Amino acid sequence: MTPAATAISPVLAEVVRSGFVEGRHRGSLVVLAADGSVELSLGDPAAPVFPRSANKPFQAAAVLRAGLDLAGEQLALAAASHSGERFHRDLVHTMLTEQGISADELQTPPDLPLDPVEAEHYLAAGGVRDRVTMNCSGKHAAMLAACALNGWDRTSYLDPGHPLQLLTRSVIEEAAGERAAAIGTDGCGAPLAAISLTGLARAFRSLVLAEPGSAGRRVADAMRAHPEYVAGTRRADTWLMRELPGTLSKMGAEAVQAVALADGRALAFKVDDGSLRALGPVLGRALGLLGVDSPVVGRIGRAPLLGGGAEVGEIRTAF
Repeated sequence: MTPAATAISPVLAEVVRSGFVEGRHRGSLVVLAADGSVELSLGDPAAPVFPRSANKPFQAAAVLRAGLDLAGEQLALAAASHSGERFHRDLVHTMLTEQGISADELQTPPDLPLDPVEAEHYLAAGGVRDRVTMNCSGKHAAMLAACALNGWDRTSYLDPGHPLQLLTRSVIEEAAGERAAAIGTDGCGAPLAAISLTGLARAFRSLVLAEPGSAGRRVADAMRAHPEYVAGTRRADTWLMRELPGTLSKMGAEAVQAVALADGRALAFKVDDGSLRALGPVLGRALGLLGVDSPVVGRIGRAPLLGGGAEVGEIRTAF
């Protein structure tokens, strides 16, 4: 158990409707300068959090360390929280077929596409909840492939004591520069290492600055070259990596976000209540504090509120 928080986190975003503040989202945030020093700290970024899917680039690096030779779109998909679009589902099936693995071996919970627009199309076409459609299926396909390559048991690949998961934990700890404070279970069933937001920002910084050809750099390069496979066509991570060359970006459930720029500047934050509606505004403001000046920042940071179909307010940052 981690100690109970002794201080109230600062407000990162306000929900403003018709000029009235009707809600507030609190959280913690850290911004690192290019040399890795802390440039801005809000709340308690030294406290451990579950990065959720922001851990995925390191889980992908672990399968490379285990000897699996993935590249391009397949490596990006191994680090993805994909939207469940047709091209995502097709590539997961291709990965499984190439490795001689059945989709039935995936231990992802059957789910609908993560993207709500895609989910509507999928259901209208008669789709049902499926293990491949679940947003973590690329990661799980890669994990199973690494197990097959090494002769490791595939039925227990999500056990925290499994050789692959032990390797994954060491990769995360090495990149973050700290020991995992706890090991939990993610929404997809995979082990989940808790680290600090500062450690998460350091870890993302380590990927973009890693030696070319190293496992971490290969993952970062694949994600940046194929961002639509990391997220989807209507997702902020995709827009950011596509429109700001050299940027590495990955969100996680419960409103976690980590970003590293090509020169080593980095950020990580978590909204305490887990509300994803605050993610875009906080990310846009944090990028501005990093000195990023691009139309995509405004696009990501804009979060209008509607009343009767008309715009009557917004979610705005408070730092």
